[in-house]
Amino acid sequence: MAKILVIDDERSIRNTLKEILEFEKFEVVVAENGNEGIALIEQNEFDVILCDVKMPGKDGMEVLQEAMNLTEAPFIVISGHGNIELAVQAIKKGAFDYIAKPLDLNRLLITLRNALDKVNLVVETKKLRKKMTNKYKMVGESEPMLQLKKLIEKVGPTQARVFITGENGTGKELVARAIHESSDRAKAPFVEVNCAAIPSELIESQLFGHEKGSFTSAIKQRKGDFELATGGTLFLDEIGDMSLAAQAKVLRALQENKIVRVGGEKEIAVDVRIIAATNKNIKEEISKNMFREDLYHRLSVILIEVPPLRNRKTDISLLVHYFLEEIAEAQGKKKSEIAPEALQALVDKPWTGNIRELRNVVERLVILSGNRIELNDVEIYA
Repeated sequence: MAKILVIDDERSIRNTLKEILEFEKFEVVVAENGNEGIALIEQNEFDVILCDVKMPGKDGMEVLQEAMNLTEAPFIVISGHGNIELAVQAIKKGAFDYIAKPLDLNRLLITLRNALDKVNLVVETKKLRKKMTNKYKMVGESEPMLQLKKLIEKVGPTQARVFITGENGTGKELVARAIHESSDRAKAPFVEVNCAAIPSELIESQLFGHEKGSFTSAIKQRKGDFELATGGTLFLDEIGDMSLAAQAKVLRALQENKIVRVGGEKEIAVDVRIIAATNKNIKEEISKNMFREDLYHRLSVILIEVPPLRNRKTDISLLVHYFLEEIAEAQGKKKSEIAPEALQALVDKPWTGNIRELRNVVERLVILSGNRIELNDVEIYA
């Protein structure tokens, strides 16, 4: 039930609004002046605030200014016909909307519903941001992780290209995103391309885009990831699996900061920061002529190696508890407990699949072990 504060010095309007809104299943609190209204805002959480403009003592404009520092609740101004100009000024200063007197019931309810929709949208946006932040959070306080975080702090604010290496499941994407988020490109796009998942005949179209009719299925023009990432960061994951032909075109794009769509002739300027990653031994790939050495040198201004989980054993307990919380939140249930001996058994495992394997095992244990994970559960399911 939405909670609404009504601030108006006219008793008849207060009572009428309270009666109407309570009939519509809202919880209503009333205040007869600005000072009383501010006191209520300080002591309660309201979903919407309705406030008269003209009141003796502290008027609606003053209440609005103070309320903006106390709450995120939408502020709706109630104004007489002679106060419309003030109401418009109030909107410019942050009010959600205004309702003219005499009050129209339909207009009042529509405005309230719109304000509550805004509240719900803000709440959902915050949840999504929190979820995204948690999804890409780097967990760990071991010495290798502290060194990695310090390196990211140094590298992030620069425009330098970064080449990330590490085994499967170590969190190379997390490192790439952390670099992007700590750069001045953080508000621009972060575009990820999994070079291993895209067929070699389609990788050029994926990266550079294509013109309509350039090949059989090109029924319309398409921008490539270089264009989509302009102003931001392009993350070339598993670049060691990219074809030599595509490597040559990526090299040209990096040299000239320009691309040409497949089937096109026009050069298009691009401004992207490139972060590349691979789980392969890139020096061996170069020696076998599977990867261009000149491209490697273009990409590897900064080299970052992500440590495997076996080299940061002290982080495993932190990761297990982090995953337990994350899984509980996703499933809408209470966080599972884990017995100390069960936790130690997880710490002692080799984790050849690194963090990805650990995450999967923890989720399996949560599903199959009930509310408490015991040593026996780890021995059976891990």
